Amino acid sequence: MHASGRPRDVSAIDPVTLAVLAGRMEQIADEMDATLFRSAFNPIIAEAHDASHGLYDPLSGATLVQGKSGLPIFVGVMAFAVKSVIDKAARDGDLEDGDVYIFNEAYAGGTHFSDMRLVRPYFRDGRVFCYLASVGHWHDVGGNVPGNYNPVATEAFQEAVVIPPVKVMRAGKLNRDIVDILLMNSRQPNSAFGDLNGQLNALDLGVKRLDALLDEYGPDLVKAALDALGDRAETLMRAAISGLPDGSWQAEDFLDNDGISDEPLPIRLTLTIRGDRLTLDFTGSAGPAQGPINISRSTSIACCYVAIKHIFPDLPANAGVMRPIDFVIPDKSLLSAEFPKPVGGYTETILRMIDVIFAAFANAAPDRVNGNAYGTINALSLAGHRADGRRWVMFSFYGGGLGGSPAGDGLNHGNAPISTATIPPVEILEAAYPVMFTEWALRPDSAGAGQARGGVGAVYEIELLEQDAQVFLFGERGKFAPKGVVGGGEAALNRFHYQQDDGWHEPEKVSKTIGVKLVRGQRVRLETPGGGGYGDPAKRDPQAIARDIRLGYLTPEAAARDYGYTPE
Repeated sequence: MHASGRPRDVSAIDPVTLAVLAGRMEQIADEMDATLFRSAFNPIIAEAHDASHGLYDPLSGATLVQGKSGLPIFVGVMAFAVKSVIDKAARDGDLEDGDVYIFNEAYAGGTHFSDMRLVRPYFRDGRVFCYLASVGHWHDVGGNVPGNYNPVATEAFQEAVVIPPVKVMRAGKLNRDIVDILLMNSRQPNSAFGDLNGQLNALDLGVKRLDALLDEYGPDLVKAALDALGDRAETLMRAAISGLPDGSWQAEDFLDNDGISDEPLPIRLTLTIRGDRLTLDFTGSAGPAQGPINISRSTSIACCYVAIKHIFPDLPANAGVMRPIDFVIPDKSLLSAEFPKPVGGYTETILRMIDVIFAAFANAAPDRVNGNAYGTINALSLAGHRADGRRWVMFSFYGGGLGGSPAGDGLNHGNAPISTATIPPVEILEAAYPVMFTEWALRPDSAGAGQARGGVGAVYEIELLEQDAQVFLFGERGKFAPKGVVGGGEAALNRFHYQQDDGWHEPEKVSKTIGVKLVRGQRVRLETPGGGGYGDPAKRDPQAIARDIRLGYLTPEAAARDYGYTPE
C-alpha cells in the first residue's frame, strides 16, 4: 500500500521510483555503518572502519544492499554467513522476531575469527522479509596471540575462541550467558562489550529504517525493487563481460610461506571469457597449508568479487553481479579450508588472489587493470601490561603503495584493495597505547617503475614506552615483490626489523614472527612495499621523474637504474 492507502502496482517499476528506493535502502546500510563507527570501542572499527552492514535475501542469503563505507570483501562473504543462519534456523525451527545470531566461525560464511558477525531476521506481517547483518573486527577474541594474528597457528583453536551461530538475543532479550562466554575469552572485554552493543544498536536502527520504508512504499513494491536491482546488476555484468575478447589467460603468484614451513605457496589462475560468461579457475593452487594462510571457499569467492569490482567499478554492490561468473576452486586446497584449519591470515591470501586476477585481466582488458598493490596488511601486534597491571594490546594494520594504472600513478601510502578501511591515525594509536612512533614517512624507491609508476610505500618505526612487551607480525611480500602489469616494474619487498640489546634483527621467516620481547626504549621498524608499475618505464614523462626526485619518492640512483634518467 502507498502511504495514502491506495494499492501499488508492482508489475513494473518506473526508473525514478526504482532509483529512489535504491537510494533509500543504501542509506539504511550507510546509517548502520555510521552508527557502529561512532559507537565502537576499538580503533579498528571506530577509526579504521573494519566493519560492514547490509540487507540480505530471506531465502538464499544473497546480498541485496551493502553500505558504501563497509569493507568490499564482506559483500560476498556475508551472503554465506547469512545463509548459515537461515539453515540453522530452519533446523531448529525457533526463529522469532527480535532474534539476533552471533558467530565468528569462518568456514561456512566467514573470513577469520576476529570478524564477529551478527545476523537478525527482519519480520513483516509475520514473515521474514529480509535479514540484516553486521560484521566488525573485534580487538581480541582469545587464542594464543593478542590480537589473534598468530603466524604459527596450526589449528583454529590456537587462533581464537570459535563461536558457531548462537542467539545472543532471543525475541529481543539479551542472552547474558552468551555474552559472558564472549567476554571471558577476550583480553579486552570492555572493548568487546562496547563493540557488541554498537553492532546491536546498528541492527536496531536498521529495523527502524526498514519499518519506515515499508510503511511508506509497502513490502511488495520494495521487494520488487530489490529483485529489479539484482536483475539490473546481472545485465550490467553480462554486458561488461561481453565487451571483452573471448579467450583464456593464466597468471601465477606466490605467498612467502605459511608461518610453519618456509616454502613458497603458489596461487594460480586461468581466466576464461566466453560470450557473456566469465570463469575464474584456481586449479593448480597450493594444497592446504599447515599455517594460518588458508581461506574458506566463501572467502575465495568474495575476494573474486572485490577484484571484479575494481576492474568494473560502476557495477552495483549486490549478488546479481555474481550470476554470470563461474568459480572453480579445488577442494581441500589453500582456497577452500575446512574446520579446524587455521585461517587467521586470510587477508594475505585474498590479496594474492586479487593480484593474480589483475595479472590475468591485464591480457584481456589492459585498459582496466592496475599494477599489484603492496599486497600485505602487515598485521602487527604489541602487547604487555601497564605499570598498574592492566593488560594492553595494540593491534593495527599498515599501508603501502597501490599499483599504477591507465589513469595515472598509484596512490602513495594507501590501504589494501580488499577494503575501504583507513589506517588508524598515529595520534589515536599513541593516545591509546604506550608507544611512540619515531618515524611515519613515505619510503623512497619503493614504487614499481612504469609509464605510470606505482604508489610509494611507507616506513613506520615504533618505540616502546612501557617496561616490556611482546611483538607479533603477520605479513607477506617479503620474498615476492608486487608485480607490475603491461610492462611495468616490480615494487620493493616488505621489510621488518626489531631492536634488541645487540642491535637490529630480521625475522627468520622474513615477514612473520611471534613473541619477540622488547624492553622500554627498543623499537620495531616496518618498511612496506610500494605498488607495481603500469606500462613501459621508458615511456614515462621525464618531468614526472624529475618531480618524483624532487619530492623524495625516487633517488637519483634509482631514477638512473629504473628509467635511464639523468638530470639535464
